[in-house]
Amino acid sequence: MKIKFSKVDYKSIPLFKDVSVDDWNNWKWQMRNAIRDIPTLEKVLELSEEEREHLSQTLGKFKMAITPYYAALMDKEDRECPVRKLAVPILNELHIDESDLSDPLHEDVDSPVPGLTHRYPDRALLLVTHECSMYCRHCTRRRIVGETDEEMGKGNLEKAFEYIANTPEIRDVVISGGDPLILSNNRIDYILTELRKIEHVEVIRIGSRMPVVLPQRITDELCNIIKKHHPVYVNTHFNHPKEITDDAREACEKLANCGVQLGNQSVLLKGVNDCSNIMKSLMHNLLRIRVKPYYIYQCDLSEGISHFRTTISKGIEIIENLRGHTSGMAVPTFVVDAPGGGGKIPVMPDYLISQTEKRVVLRNYEGMITSYTQPSDYQGHKMKDCDFCNDESLVAKDGVAKLLNEGGTIRPQSMRREIRTNGNGKH
Repeated sequence: MKIKFSKVDYKSIPLFKDVSVDDWNNWKWQMRNAIRDIPTLEKVLELSEEEREHLSQTLGKFKMAITPYYAALMDKEDRECPVRKLAVPILNELHIDESDLSDPLHEDVDSPVPGLTHRYPDRALLLVTHECSMYCRHCTRRRIVGETDEEMGKGNLEKAFEYIANTPEIRDVVISGGDPLILSNNRIDYILTELRKIEHVEVIRIGSRMPVVLPQRITDELCNIIKKHHPVYVNTHFNHPKEITDDAREACEKLANCGVQLGNQSVLLKGVNDCSNIMKSLMHNLLRIRVKPYYIYQCDLSEGISHFRTTISKGIEIIENLRGHTSGMAVPTFVVDAPGGGGKIPVMPDYLISQTEKRVVLRNYEGMITSYTQPSDYQGHKMKDCDFCNDESLVAKDGVAKLLNEGGTIRPQSMRREIRTNGNGKH
């Protein structure tokens, strides 16, 4: 379904009817006027007595912040409105499922200095603030976001820059938070400048939901700052077609016009986008605003968000309904960010049916089964004579890729016979 992107009609909401156009388009005004309490929310939505009571209980533990812009996207009456579900707390957030984890991705465990996570060999995650313009109800970092609204101190940032500078294998830094674009232009320029001073940092990525919840933040001045530090990539976070408005389109196109390549990371959420057709519409409309679908995440095991989780099979079903049925540009990778710091594991339908040394049997999206004849005289790449293969910075040093290159064995530390023999073959 092709959606016509339209401006948000905020004047139809009594709370905002007297707001000037200049104020509405000022991101700082939007921040100052975020909805944080029940009386203000009731001026935007119709709340039942039960909803009011549930909100009161939930706000005793978790904060609420909804930008006026995003509030204007919510349906006033429909409790099943996907935008409303992403913004308004409900009592289910107080339920701690037996599978819930405080830090499901082990970001704190894999942190060599405060605010920096170094899990993958050649990239690091830099958390520069704990604050967001809006507190999304499905946030995986709710253990820190919204509880201590403070940006990362300069001392901690300097420690992070020092660690990155002293770790030459890090070539890619992801700036996240909270939302890094909540910081002032000067602060953002400072962070980008310091990272660009580090010679081995080739790529900088910014993770921000601002184009979705506060597109007014994407100003010409901000774009000019980012432009100075290319290559800079921005990954944003649209979850539903309803979030793609004319304002969001303008924000994304501003970034694209200043040379930023944009990607989108959706989270698969029950009652929001757990439908192949909703996801297909979302992916199509993202491409229309120059945002490349990048990931669909399985919802993490963070505390208080179990009511959003779907089965992993639902994600596989969605990919099955995208791959081949629409442009490959519109097909993101479905991943499970593995608990315990295992990182992103891609999951997809099975297209490989069987194989021998001579042939591979495959099936396509239509169910057609075909074979591919493998070359009989293939010798393989001669690694020892290759400059790239002799470059230590390019050679995989972990996991299955290392076994393919070097042979050997990977042994889990908890293998019973290893424990029984103390790892040396002796009882």
